[in-house]
This record gives sequence, C-alpha cells and structure tokens, in this order.
Amino acid sequence: VQLQASGGGLVQAGGSLRLSCVGSGFRLDGYEIGWFRQAPGKECEGVLFISSSGVKTYKLESVKGRFTISRDNAQNMVYLQMNSLKPDDTAVYYCNAYAPRRGEDFWGKGTLVTVSS
Repeated sequence: VQLQASGGGLVQAGGSLRLSCVGSGFRLDGYEIGWFRQAPGKECEGVLFISSSGVKTYKLESVKGRFTISRDNAQNMVYLQMNSLKPDDTAVYYCNAYAPRRGEDFWGKGTLVTVSS
C-alpha cells in the first residue's frame, strides 16, 4: 500500500499548479482524502479534504476560491488544483487517505511547492 503526491514545483505568484495523489495497492475511493501542507518552520496544517462520497471540506480560509479538490476514481487519483498561488502557499504538500471506521490512515511522501514573489 502506497500513497504518493506529485506535481509540485516552482511557480510565480499568481500562477497555478495541479497536485496529484495516487494510490497503489488500494482504492482511494474508499477513503477520505486530505491535502495537508507544511511550510518551513511551521506545523503541518490541513488544506482541503474530500470524503469518499465527494463532499469537500475546506480547512483553510485562505485557499477558498483558489484551491479545488477532485477525484478521478477511474484513475485512482485525487487532485488539488491550486490557482492564484501566493508566496504564503509555499510548503511541502502531502496527501492522506483516512478511513476511521477501519482504523486506516495512510500518508505518502510530499511534494514541494515553491511560490516566488
């Protein structure tokens, strides 16, 4: 069972990136998928979640209207579309697959997003 986030990179302020979270060895559609981020010197924080039924929950007010989350169950992937990026969005982004009733909680390696001013 593996989870991997990808799609990070260096982008100028105002630009866009799409992060991907792919699962191998298990189906993501049976889990709540959360995107988290950790900026240098700061604690990890939740960004945006999507439930197994597709309900989206924003954890950060600062990303509302700029970030969206979506599933592609056929590809077994979850995406985080990030628009109008700001330098404060610079962080390592992680995806998490969570199924509390089964006691399952998977984390993958993160992907670095750097937004230059």
